[in-house]
Amino acid sequence: MRTAIYEVEAYNTAKDSENKIHDDSVAQRFGFTGGLVPGVDVYAYMTHPPVTRWGRAWLEHGTADCRFAKPVYDGDRAIVTPAAEADGEGMALRVDSKGVLCATGSAALPSAAAMPDLADWALPPAPPENRPAASPESLAAGSWLGIPPLHVTPDFAAKYCEDVRETAPLYAHEALIHPGLILRMCNWALTYNVALGPWIHVGSAVANLSAGRIGETLTVRARVARNYDHKGHLFVELDALVLGDGRPLSRIGHTAIYRPRQVMAA
Repeated sequence: MRTAIYEVEAYNTAKDSENKIHDDSVAQRFGFTGGLVPGVDVYAYMTHPPVTRWGRAWLEHGTADCRFAKPVYDGDRAIVTPAAEADGEGMALRVDSKGVLCATGSAALPSAAAMPDLADWALPPAPPENRPAASPESLAAGSWLGIPPLHVTPDFAAKYCEDVRETAPLYAHEALIHPGLILRMCNWALTYNVALGPWIHVGSAVANLSAGRIGETLTVRARVARNYDHKGHLFVELDALVLGDGRPLSRIGHTAIYRPRQVMAA
């Protein structure tokens, strides 16, 4: 089955966020044209083709991965191109904007999801009132990170879909939470627990376990899997479980540069 190319006018939802990589003036000092559209929102654009092809089943037990190579900028067209993979079972995904390859990834629909045992996932402590600076010590491997619970109201869910320019009717018709919002919880696992300067989400691997329902409360149990230096950038990798009213919704491997080398050199 061929899935159509999907085009969206990108929107920077994080212009006013604490992460100044989304601010035009700061991003330009890093060599970018302007503030970056968040990677989690580019991922949201990338989920449109698999949802178009597989519908709710993909939200319940589909998989996806995304890797961000170049920025997508506010107001530019983001073109998501799906293509059948060699085995015909999944789809390759790419995002181009202004003739530049910005992101790559894939999506698939396994026959079933491997449900995690919650006994293996520690209940994280509440985020600290005074966040320590992000560092190899505050993001040490094995640390557990959580977020304040997020109750997803109908208005909140609708505003989210509007912000990521989602056109699929499934979310409103079946009162389902958009997978881009679920991935955003992994960003919050970082921002609620450590104080960050400009930082960059570089990729994620997602295994959906159940469709999130509007009206549920989202929480995260995230473990720091790795913290390392690569070419002067400080990276962190999270192994995260996002839950809705205690039900596992997605298991996510989430990678970010939490201190770019430009900050280190400043």
